[in-house]
Amino acid sequence: MLKNFPKITLIILGISGLFHPAANAGVPTNQVRSTIDQVLAILQDPSLKPESKQKERREQLRRVIFARFDFAEMARRSLGPEWGRRTPAEQQEFITIFTDLLQDNYLGTIESYNGEKVAYNRELQDQDNAEVQTKLTAKDAVYSINYRLHLVGNDWKVYDVVIENISLVNNYRSQFNRVISKSSYQDLVRTMKEKTLSGRNGSQPLR
Repeated sequence: MLKNFPKITLIILGISGLFHPAANAGVPTNQVRSTIDQVLAILQDPSLKPESKQKERREQLRRVIFARFDFAEMARRSLGPEWGRRTPAEQQEFITIFTDLLQDNYLGTIESYNGEKVAYNRELQDQDNAEVQTKLTAKDAVYSINYRLHLVGNDWKVYDVVIENISLVNNYRSQFNRVISKSSYQDLVRTMKEKTLSGRNGSQPLR
């Protein structure tokens, strides 16, 4: 698996210093770009840079970024077949825990913006599904980043991100299935809660 996978994902989503439009860009690409523009404006706002403004800065980042992600769909796909075995109450709890895990583990990564550049290469659209293909140029490497989106009302929501042919959703599903197969769904939920409460950053796998 790609090292630091979730970390790279949120860097891609949240920050970009250079925009090249995709050759056949449409609404999905434009909406992803709009989210990036808003995040970059928050990161560059001098009034939000002091450490004392961290809470306010992160709250603004959270509102913008989470508006573009369909975390309920990401959670459902990440849990795989186990999703259908859970009650509606358990499903809602899992969505909340899954969202909190991503938020607490990776929001700080976005604030580590260091001039990464994003180029929009191509957009594929098939009715209510789309894929926005990009390239990220970091200091020492170039990564292919594909956003998978579906139409929810009038908005295109991200439900998966594929980095160098590795799916974020599939990556989490493998980790979740491993925990469930070794112990139980209840143990998975407990482990996720513990990771969230620990406040650790990074992409260490669930065990």
